Amino acid sequence: MSFTIAVAGKGGSGKTSISALIIRYLIKNNRHPVLAVDADPNANLGESLGLKIHETVGLMLDRFQKEKIDIPSGMTKEAYLEYRLNTILLETRDFELLTMGRGEGQDCYCYPNTILRKFIDRLSDSYVFVIMDNEAGMEHLSRGTTQDIDELLIVSNHSVKGIRTISRIQELVKELKLRVKNESIVINMVSDQLDPFIVSELAALKLTPDAIIPQDDLILQADLKQQSLVELPDNSAAVKAIDRLMTKILSHKKS
Repeated sequence: MSFTIAVAGKGGSGKTSISALIIRYLIKNNRHPVLAVDADPNANLGESLGLKIHETVGLMLDRFQKEKIDIPSGMTKEAYLEYRLNTILLETRDFELLTMGRGEGQDCYCYPNTILRKFIDRLSDSYVFVIMDNEAGMEHLSRGTTQDIDELLIVSNHSVKGIRTISRIQELVKELKLRVKNESIVINMVSDQLDPFIVSELAALKLTPDAIIPQDDLILQADLKQQSLVELPDNSAAVKAIDRLMTKILSHKKS
């Protein structure tokens, strides 16, 4: 049974960097195999992991809609679609990456998305951890592409708007009745300490951060040089903070 960690939050809050550093932690601590799912249409988790993405689920689904009349004889639509999905899975020594991406067509994707959900759920059984980097606003989760979440990290940058987004996402989780076992609040890119306005907003919304991730110039440098965040040194401030967070998360896994 896999353990699914989903990362959600306001756009620009650093969800992808956090997802990449979680994957780094799992690799460094031999907690694999790991399945990484880039569920953001503005897909860049692959880049943060030092990979070039040549195919996405979105573009494949577009072609599937156009090519469905050419399915090989004797093969069902479901079997054909699953075969195509398997070809998109990018394999590395330490983890595998499925990039959702964005489609270009206007057709309805109800049937393919149903197959996609089954595919991800079945695929997840082969991994110890599934890390899902979601698009802003929980849209991907609201479509039900994944059914169960063990740990939902709701991420905000160091802004009042980001803190308010955390509260809205929590409300959305309840409204959609998503199966989430545990939620953790993460404040990212904090330069020194929490601003009094942030502290006040957290108190007003009755929110308590589970982790505060400091601003880390090493992440900026890696981005500029297009280097993998997996290669960040152990003394990185953000790496240390994520390692502490993962210790908490894994205690949830054991309980």
